Amino acid sequence: MTRVGILGAGIMGSCLALELARRGADVTLIDRNEHVLSETSRFNEGKIHLGYLYGLDATLATARHILPGGLVFADLLSDLLACDVAAQATRHDDVYLVDRESLASPEALAAQFAAVSGLIREHPDAARYLVDVSRAAATPLTRAELDAVASDRIVGGFRVPERSVNTAWVADRLADAVAAEGRVTFLPGVTITAARPDERGGVRVEGLRAEQDAEGSEGVPPEGERFAERFDLVVNALWGGRLAIDLTAGLTPPAGWTHRLRYCLFVRTATPLDLPSAIVVVGPFGDVKNYNDRDFYLSWYPVGLVAQGNDVLLAAPPPPVGEARERFIAGVRQGLGAALPWVGQILDAAESVTVAGGHVFAEGRGTIGELASDLHRRDRFGVTRVGDYVSVDTGKYSTTPWVARRLADDLLGG
Repeated sequence: MTRVGILGAGIMGSCLALELARRGADVTLIDRNEHVLSETSRFNEGKIHLGYLYGLDATLATARHILPGGLVFADLLSDLLACDVAAQATRHDDVYLVDRESLASPEALAAQFAAVSGLIREHPDAARYLVDVSRAAATPLTRAELDAVASDRIVGGFRVPERSVNTAWVADRLADAVAAEGRVTFLPGVTITAARPDERGGVRVEGLRAEQDAEGSEGVPPEGERFAERFDLVVNALWGGRLAIDLTAGLTPPAGWTHRLRYCLFVRTATPLDLPSAIVVVGPFGDVKNYNDRDFYLSWYPVGLVAQGNDVLLAAPPPPVGEARERFIAGVRQGLGAALPWVGQILDAAESVTVAGGHVFAEGRGTIGELASDLHRRDRFGVTRVGDYVSVDTGKYSTTPWVARRLADDLLGG
């Protein structure tokens, strides 16, 4: 029996653990947190990408790269979870809005969106998306439709057939599936520091165990509390800190990359609100996701981006608390509300507000406010292997089940 160690129990590590276990592997899923899917995989917008967001990639390389995974996301994840993931998707098409300070005009985006729609319609899996997109089109909004959803900052808009899923719901179901799989052992409270391939085969994983107090909460790993175990195969599925472990395994990082840390608002309202899912694109990014008329995601990129860097590791500040938390919420309300005046309704009706988020990694440099930045494309992600060590750049949340299935097939056969 093949023994596989997976570093990181986010959506990538958890999906891959289930796929490998189904193929007969003995899997150990290792994470620094007490529970699986505790970080980025639980706290993001859950957009299941079709390619529209990358409207500045005129080559369409990004759309071509992420489209296959997005189209089969629901099917593959439903198979792993034994339930209907599509039933948890947002109910209406996304509204894409062009701010007056966006980096592309509505006319340029209309041409790009038409090209993306053509790729979707031609794809053999178009009917497998969260909804059937075999007749996909980006429909321009009339002036009256724009006035109904946006302020005068917005100079154009489109209705596109993209949907999102509630990532907290997915995280809970995926955690249950991992716990129920007898071939998967979850090892919590271990921070991995190195993965060292053995010249005789296999990989030795090293790390630090978190100290636990009487109530079992995580603490700082004490000096001398070491972890070490050898596996036949090791897969690095971390979203933050992946490159540092790659270096210990002898894997050279890509030529250029950017780490980012984003925090957003996850709002539960006391009463239902019939509001759209909308996104301000190509410049001052901001999102609202309406999952079920009571659970909402709110993000305003200029406020939510709390750290960015090009080092191997990114220093990650914790979510704001106290007065800083209130300032953060107010900043999202003000920034997003300047484009979408009805955002205030969501916060005014809030039963609870959670400030959370996670790590974003991408090959490329610059900022999304720069027209020439590489971050306006996302076609350079995938799997790199050296011997029995594998590193996975998942790319997007929406491509994860597809990458996991293909990787499991490559490692152990279909």
